[in-house]
Amino acid sequence: MENQFSNYQQKIGILITNLGTPDSPSTKSLRKYLNQFLMDKRVVDLPRALWIPLLKLIILNIRPKKSAKLYEKIWYKNGSPLLVHSKNIIHKLEKNFSHDSNNLFIALGMRYGNPSIENELKLFKERGISKILIFPLYPQAGSPTTSSTFDAVNTFLLNESWMPNLRFISGYHDHPLYIKALAKSVKDSFMKHGKPEKLIFSFHGMPLRYLKNGDPYYCFSHKTARLVAEKLNFGQDYYDLAFQSRFGREEWLKPYIEDIIMDYAKKGVKKLQIISPAFSVDCLETLEEIKIQYKELFLDNGGETFHYVPCLNDSDDHLDLIKSIIKENIKGW
Repeated sequence: MENQFSNYQQKIGILITNLGTPDSPSTKSLRKYLNQFLMDKRVVDLPRALWIPLLKLIILNIRPKKSAKLYEKIWYKNGSPLLVHSKNIIHKLEKNFSHDSNNLFIALGMRYGNPSIENELKLFKERGISKILIFPLYPQAGSPTTSSTFDAVNTFLLNESWMPNLRFISGYHDHPLYIKALAKSVKDSFMKHGKPEKLIFSFHGMPLRYLKNGDPYYCFSHKTARLVAEKLNFGQDYYDLAFQSRFGREEWLKPYIEDIIMDYAKKGVKKLQIISPAFSVDCLETLEEIKIQYKELFLDNGGETFHYVPCLNDSDDHLDLIKSIIKENIKGW
């Protein structure tokens, strides 16, 4: 029998992960995707006896059709924005690490949808890779994102006789290259569109009780915004931090971005820009929620100029950050 683990000490697998995306902007694809996403206990931690009937009987019969229409608005010709940008990152990383291509393997795995984390770990196993770095592209680590990714890796390994050496990156909210890249993206936007009267740092929301239970995401978000503002020499009265994308009736992290936008409009702010640092690549929450919904909210209430600062996506600054973090974390391997 051939030993597939020969030279395994020289082989390193880099698994870049992100949240995921439906396969298409269709009701069927959204139902499958949302079922996987909303069944995750890290995402919705309500008692299963209460949540599962609500999800299966009501939410999955209503929300997929609505979500499909939203995805249709932002879907690229070559696929989901999140997947397209993520694949571009992988391709550029492979070129940058081409001199190590015989022993370094870079793959993309989604927590929900395809390509899955499970499938990519299987491929690593088939290649005889026993050193794996898991790199979730979530700058501000939190339970529903970073911790959920760790759960997915553990779930796969639970029934495996193969146990690789693992290293796991849990956020990089204050990494100097991350702050530098965000600051540059703001500068570039101001150069292109003009300096606005106000800038909002918008982060994805989560229920307030997560923070009360010890989730650090809220604190990490505030630190990121503060460091970027300091890098750009912004005074505290020039920018605000807010949280977006909430659903359900319970209290979420505040302030809510809708409230901030409406307050600006009432005070006569005419020029506004929004950046969303929690997202490493553009997706539904940035391209539809911010760029369309929040733009309409601002303009309909008296605003005159609105611009969204794009995610870092596959920019050179983002690639420099990702390469640096990878190199920092595979030292000694």
